[in-house]
Amino acid sequence: MRILVWHVHGGWMEAFVRGRHDYLLPKTPDGGAWGLGRGGRNWPAAAQEVDLETLDPDSVDAVVLQRPEEIAAVARTLGRRPGVDLPAVYLEHNTPKGDVPFTLHPLADQASIPVVHVTHFNQLFWDTGTASTTVIEHGIPDPGRQYTGELEEMGVVVNEPVRRGRVTGTDLLPGFARVGALRVFGMGTESLPQALNLKDLGLSEERLRIAGDVPAKQLHKELACCRLYLHPLRWTSLGLSLLEAMHLGMPVLALATTEAARAIPRDAGLVSNDVGDLQRFAKRLLDDPEDAYAMGIVAREAALERYGLGKFHRAWDELLGELRANTSHTATSHTAASHDTERTHP
Repeated sequence: MRILVWHVHGGWMEAFVRGRHDYLLPKTPDGGAWGLGRGGRNWPAAAQEVDLETLDPDSVDAVVLQRPEEIAAVARTLGRRPGVDLPAVYLEHNTPKGDVPFTLHPLADQASIPVVHVTHFNQLFWDTGTASTTVIEHGIPDPGRQYTGELEEMGVVVNEPVRRGRVTGTDLLPGFARVGALRVFGMGTESLPQALNLKDLGLSEERLRIAGDVPAKQLHKELACCRLYLHPLRWTSLGLSLLEAMHLGMPVLALATTEAARAIPRDAGLVSNDVGDLQRFAKRLLDDPEDAYAMGIVAREAALERYGLGKFHRAWDELLGELRANTSHTATSHTAASHDTERTHP
């Protein structure tokens, strides 16, 4: 199939474009949210940059929508209506915001475009009304088991931790810094030392080591040297960095929020909302590399089983096949109904 999909969530697309289809990624001269294309990523040749304004409408077999505005954009540029005469699915990456658990999804109560959630938690908490929903969990390109745990540090991967604050659990980091050193990766982390100001809390500045935003291969290599992975995020869908850390063979610690309890099995680390328990467990792993190593093996086995690429692509292939069949039937029925109307009202 030839699937139209915008480059919105780079981590998710890393997995999606490695399937067996052709992936049409809108590209504009200025790039940006509506025309990023490949975004310089080293993706397979099947991920093709296209000009949406000149794209042959009949060359598109399906569209994966990720923003409500894309529905109108597709209809305007291709002259085909998502969910009516073009197979379409809406992929929801995020947890609901606002008045949870009463947050109404933008595609609630419509019948033509099913909503796909990336976690069961999201499906449960978004109010989609009568709209059809399903869950296709994340797939992760396996970086391989790289864990050494040689550094007595806690690895953390988070983007924009100062701006996002409590959402990413940034306020919890000083408490973990009392237990041991943190090595923090991600965009916008350079402003973290000033924001946390560990010195005024009586902590050495060495307890917070900023690794910054680095390429994926470098991230995996450096992160795997940390003794454990810490996931202090309160309200995110399910951090792909957490799943990558598990693939690397790292033991993981996370708050028992959103989907973490499903992702992290027993003996792969600790999932808890008792921050004191998490801090004590972190200290245990920092002091016992053999224990940490054994937990990392469990984490990797679980990640490969639940979040492997094969399972991910099979689920998407099945859904896309069903969409094409259902949309073809709907379009035929719609056309027939239109003809009947024309005959009745000449």
